[in-house]
Amino acid sequence: MTENRNGTGHVHDEDGLAGLRLVPKTDAQYKMKDFKSDQEVRWCPGCGDYAILAAFQSFLPQLGVPRENIVMVSGIGCSSRFPYYLSTYGVHSIHGRAPAIATGLATSRPDLSVWVITGDGDGLSIGGNHLIHALRRNVNINILLFNNRIYGLTKGQYSPTSEAGKITKSSPVGSLDHPFNPLSLALGAEAGFVARTVDSDRKHLTSVLRAAADHPGASFVEIYQNCPIFNDDAFEPLKDASSRDLRLLRMEHGEPLRLGADRGVVAGGFGGLEVADVAEVGEDRLIRHDAHREDPGYAFALSRLDRPAFEHVPIGVFRDVRRPTYDDLLNEQIEDARSERGDGELAALLAGGDTWTVH
Repeated sequence: MTENRNGTGHVHDEDGLAGLRLVPKTDAQYKMKDFKSDQEVRWCPGCGDYAILAAFQSFLPQLGVPRENIVMVSGIGCSSRFPYYLSTYGVHSIHGRAPAIATGLATSRPDLSVWVITGDGDGLSIGGNHLIHALRRNVNINILLFNNRIYGLTKGQYSPTSEAGKITKSSPVGSLDHPFNPLSLALGAEAGFVARTVDSDRKHLTSVLRAAADHPGASFVEIYQNCPIFNDDAFEPLKDASSRDLRLLRMEHGEPLRLGADRGVVAGGFGGLEVADVAEVGEDRLIRHDAHREDPGYAFALSRLDRPAFEHVPIGVFRDVRRPTYDDLLNEQIEDARSERGDGELAALLAGGDTWTVH
């Protein structure tokens, strides 16, 4: 076996097949540098992926999980290069299928910390069906969806989150599609953990990653991410120091929902939520954020506060509700089958019902 400076080494199994494995670190205290691979990071200058990668590398030591028990699974797109840049196990899979591959890993290896890295094109277009079912099943995986509202890797076509009327190479006179709201989609799939953060706010991004990792079951995090080449400054109103505090609704469990000092969120008609002037409605009418509310209707109403011009954009944890995970339920079924049929031998399982012998 040969080992490089990142703690990885090539090994050969009994059949002579080469593979890559991580050499366990004897010192359990990891540092950020331990999670940096020796691969050259290759994104366009100014890409928001750089900030997310740096935040993620600095966050991983906080997990307290050995590198050899962390797996990054990605699909296709700029964000999907993540596995190359992290000194963990990684799978660069096929377009849209990362949640399906991650499901197999998580259910067969409950000791692993499994992370899915996807984008608005990869995760919401060709991979949309896999995404919603992973969330519905509550598989024990963490899904990070980088949303730059454009197809970046394939050079600037409109994506499922691009605004209506978007001028791109594939929509030269304006997109006719109504965009997805990724958070509303996740909540509609009954996801137990749903959050949003911004690439440029490292402190907030790290806190959301920590909360997602602590949640048992499927977690879904949308990250607003800038694409400087094909959709530059798409989220500039949320990053400009002169306007962001008036537009970003920073949600904290148990705290009133406020935008700056003068505006806040109140109950609206038909179960919706509205933004109002505090001086007009009074402090008592402000909604106190409840991320643990069982009914997803409240979190869904929060996700609908978005406006095309980013007038008021909630960030933080929308929903954090716990229910049995798919992995645990599946393994319980397997154990039950083993106890009922001896040791769960394949032949006994196959012949467990009515069987016939055909001559």
